[in-house]
Amino acid sequence: MAKKNLTFTGHNGALLSARLDLPEGPHLATALFAHCFTCGKDIHAARRISARLAAMGIAVLRFDFTGLGDSQGEFSETTFTSNAADLIAAAHHLDSLGLPPALLIGHSLGGAAVLRAAPKIASIKAVVTLGAPASPAHVAHLFDAHLDEIRDKGVARVRLGDQDLMIGQDFIDDIQNDTLTRLLPALKPALLVMHAPRDEVVSIDNAAEIFLAATHPKSFVTLDDADHLLSRRKDAEYAAEVIAAWAGRYIALNAPAPPIGVPEGVLRVSEADPDGFLQDVQSGPFHHVLADEPKAYGGSNRGMSPYGFLAAGLGTCTSMTIRMYARRKGWALSHVQVDVTHDKMHAQDADLGSNQHIDTFHREILLCGDLDDDQRARLLEIADKCPVHKTLEASARVTTILRR
Repeated sequence: MAKKNLTFTGHNGALLSARLDLPEGPHLATALFAHCFTCGKDIHAARRISARLAAMGIAVLRFDFTGLGDSQGEFSETTFTSNAADLIAAAHHLDSLGLPPALLIGHSLGGAAVLRAAPKIASIKAVVTLGAPASPAHVAHLFDAHLDEIRDKGVARVRLGDQDLMIGQDFIDDIQNDTLTRLLPALKPALLVMHAPRDEVVSIDNAAEIFLAATHPKSFVTLDDADHLLSRRKDAEYAAEVIAAWAGRYIALNAPAPPIGVPEGVLRVSEADPDGFLQDVQSGPFHHVLADEPKAYGGSNRGMSPYGFLAAGLGTCTSMTIRMYARRKGWALSHVQVDVTHDKMHAQDADLGSNQHIDTFHREILLCGDLDDDQRARLLEIADKCPVHKTLEASARVTTILRR
């Protein structure tokens, strides 16, 4: 994944700090991420979700709202409405870069902000909320003890998390007067609501209110036992994988043409977890899977092992080859199933006259349908003619260069 730091002009002219996570492979679409209240673009959830989406071909812009993180401006002068305006400004900046966003993702109050901003960004086709409140006023309880001071002085210093922020009366008035549910029936982009049932910061009742107020197309996915901030890696990565799979139904995946001489595109493997063995496998522009090792070997068992992929190649190619032949012959083959196991055995056991180990793949093929014995025997012969079978039995050549 390539990262690009940039700035753009926010709603009031202040320069806002942003980070654009770009896919190293095909760029299929662009997303815009809005962080939670008083957080920032580098919070774990934003960083991990953006990284996973980039690995799957979706570029993500995440930025600090006015007065937060590395962005300029005074937070005390911001409101919920100004946050939505910052999102619109970010979308315009992406459009100027030739990367119009098709997907909006908002976490917590950022989720409420994307619901407000979405109708004003023409390129948006899909919206995702993560632990979002149904009303911006939900955050008011965070500074209940300071409301009198804010009312009297117009502003008060409030301790939120590990930082002190100036909260102004305009912000209080704005969140109290905003009702998102009245906007949701007119929301045109597809909506995905994601929420954890045990969220202690924003209760799941908010998700139900958002979901019921919106019209179709809409979807709801539970985040199970995740906390509000999606602080665990596995929860953020799960959210990203669901978002990518869901969004593919609603946004155009603008895949570039594959390189000349490589009709299936480039298969790129990228490390997804430097502390384990998890790998992102991007095959051409559209297909993304995970590779891993079993827990017994130090992995997290979230994907097939390398030898599992090799066995899968043999099994799928065998099944396809059998189907192609039966279809051409017009035979009554109703179903094919191929079980593949892999092991290493001594070459001398295979009568090869050597004490070295060789890889052995064992196939067990099930052929269903009204087939006679001769047809079954012929299909078994055809199984040995599948291209992957021939590659494995022949001596393949692997060339390697070091990219700089």
